[in-house]
Amino acid sequence: MDTIASLFSFITWPVSWVIVQFHKVYGFVFGPDTGWAWGLSIVSLVILIRICLIPLFVKQIKSTRNMQVLQPKMKAIQERYKSDKQRQSEEMMKLYKETGTNPLSSCLPILAQSPFFFALYHVLSSIADGKKIGVINDQLLESARQAHIFGAPLAAKFTDSADKIAGLDASATSVKIVTAIMIVMMSASQFFTQRQLMTKNVDLTVKTPFMQQQKMMLYIFPVMFMVMGINFPVGVLVYWLTTNVWTMGQQMYVINQNPTPGSKAQDAYLQRLLKSVVSSGEVKARRKRNVVKVIVAKGPDRNDVERKFITGLAKAGFAAEPDGTVSRSATAAADAEGSAAAAKRQQPKRQTKAKRQSATAQQSTAAKAAEGSSPKTSLEKKDEAQDAKSTTAGKPARSQAKSGQRKGPQRPKHPSKK
Repeated sequence: MDTIASLFSFITWPVSWVIVQFHKVYGFVFGPDTGWAWGLSIVSLVILIRICLIPLFVKQIKSTRNMQVLQPKMKAIQERYKSDKQRQSEEMMKLYKETGTNPLSSCLPILAQSPFFFALYHVLSSIADGKKIGVINDQLLESARQAHIFGAPLAAKFTDSADKIAGLDASATSVKIVTAIMIVMMSASQFFTQRQLMTKNVDLTVKTPFMQQQKMMLYIFPVMFMVMGINFPVGVLVYWLTTNVWTMGQQMYVINQNPTPGSKAQDAYLQRLLKSVVSSGEVKARRKRNVVKVIVAKGPDRNDVERKFITGLAKAGFAAEPDGTVSRSATAAADAEGSAAAAKRQQPKRQTKAKRQSATAQQSTAAKAAEGSSPKTSLEKKDEAQDAKSTTAGKPARSQAKSGQRKGPQRPKHPSKK
């Protein structure tokens, strides 16, 4: 770890300078030798770095949206070459190249802040060893060595020996407890952040390399940080826990305000938007109007969540306009109800000829089996014969028609013809 950190020694001076500047501010409030002054200086360093990384985060969001736009084409490629994985991968890479999309762009924020992470590790390791580094002179070095967070020195590690920890005016038990709690919190925040992204902000109808990447990060990163965390100083654990909390809050904002199309987050967002439109009768914010405008422009290419939103507007008596606004429509609700009723009255699919013949054969076989399983007894036959005789006896006997005469009763002849 020290070897890797030494590779980024060229930025240890700016990192140490930023920490010292924040320490001057917090030292005036909490005291220069307190853990609050040095701990909040590290937290402020994280916030400053993440603010500078916002453009990369925006680029990450745009790349993710491009991946979502390409999902129908990806699905078509998967269906076409589902038996040839190599050809499928080649066509995917060709599609990425043509559209300028990079599925690994979601790692840009992590890669960009890695140099600062290792530089901070190098600074804290030098403080633990009693060495001056960057702008940290002897006075600041002694102040940083005396700073404790919940009884654990900023430069102490979980794996440090009892003698080394005693040299920092602390006990090994307190250091192990504090570092263990911070390692668990760091890993848990990393897992929750990735799980929230996988369960709420991903369209699960199409499998993409982006989804496979997120699944890998979901389980590998928390375990990796838990294993590596025992070698991190307390100050580095403060740094990484802070950046995880920042990422989690930033992601929650994106999920609630700019969800991925086709995801559960988009469904919740459009339902909130639908409720707002029904209550106020208009789309208030310009950003929300842009959302409606994009949905209207998609036309038949809308996903199920977007079609559900348009149908909800129609049932409430509203129609979405191409400019993102809504207008009251007297026929919108009737059309929505008519389409729903038509869907209910839809006839079942016509069966094939083979299925119809098979069903007819089964019915005839069942009928013959029923007839053969219930033969008539002799008593039933006698009753039927007696019923037939009684029926015949109750009817008047018809006269037999002679040859050349009409059947049925004959009219009497005229007296002159007798």
